Amino acid sequence: MKLLILGGTRFLGRHIAETASAAGHAVTIFHRGQTPCPLPANVLERFGDRTTPDVATLARERWDLVVDTSGFDPETVGRAARALEPAIGRYIFVSTISVYADASIPDIAEDAPLAALVPTDEVSARYGPLKAAAEGAARDILGARATIVRPGLIIGPYDPTDRFTYWAERLARGGNVLAPGRPERPVQFIDARDLAWWLLRLAEDDATGTFNATGPLVASTMGELLETGIAVLNPPRGTRLHWVDDEALLAAGIAPWNELPLWLPECSDHLGFLQVNIERARAAGLRTRDVASTFRDTAAWAATLPSEREYAVGLIPERERGLLESVGIV
Repeated sequence: MKLLILGGTRFLGRHIAETASAAGHAVTIFHRGQTPCPLPANVLERFGDRTTPDVATLARERWDLVVDTSGFDPETVGRAARALEPAIGRYIFVSTISVYADASIPDIAEDAPLAALVPTDEVSARYGPLKAAAEGAARDILGARATIVRPGLIIGPYDPTDRFTYWAERLARGGNVLAPGRPERPVQFIDARDLAWWLLRLAEDDATGTFNATGPLVASTMGELLETGIAVLNPPRGTRLHWVDDEALLAAGIAPWNELPLWLPECSDHLGFLQVNIERARAAGLRTRDVASTFRDTAAWAATLPSEREYAVGLIPERERGLLESVGIV
């Protein structure tokens, strides 16, 4: 299969390039050259800006599959889809579960209403509606050749967001670990390598339609997740999880999802993002690995990063210790 990735140097795109190359596919990535990364020797690179006419030069070749990991808004996605339409077989657009209008309810399926664009300067409030509009642009131009995939939280090596890396490094460091909310609270996530493999599977099966893409396939909780991390990362003896309830965390001004990744208070309007329906993806062959291997591999990758780097999210040690002291735990 001749594959073009729009993006390809960061996180999911990089995993797609590596997975497809290892499977024997002919892989080309199109990017601006601003995020250099090591790639397999047989992966080709084309440089350009997809928001300009540069993207039209890609239509000089025939592509069996285009995977769009970098499209954010309908104008950019529409430009690529129009330019490439005569030259492609299938177009997989990587969207997000943030497209749904009501994220407060569990078991959100693919036919749920989508968020509409409203005037706002808040970037996070525009992200889901823009992605939803971008899905529409791809479908309008490519019809059934457009496959829409809506991932939940993507985790694993190469993650620039630190949302899972925070927990891998924090649990490995050990000691008194602040754990948010109830241990029985459901969580969902997908290893980027599982998502990469499955996107290629969709293309090989010529699957069309829209799919939520998260996991694990067997429901998991925050308690199970963190206990697994402790079991596989071998922190110092005496490491303990201390569960702090939503009310105390909110009263302390902790920012859900950012300061404590994977934590959404149970009063949140977004709690459904951690309980989405994935039956359609399961039927289309989605499989997910044991999160223990994701913990091990993420921790190993994180160990190669500069020790003085700034983290994108997570509690700094002093803030965590102060919170535990304030609720009388340590």
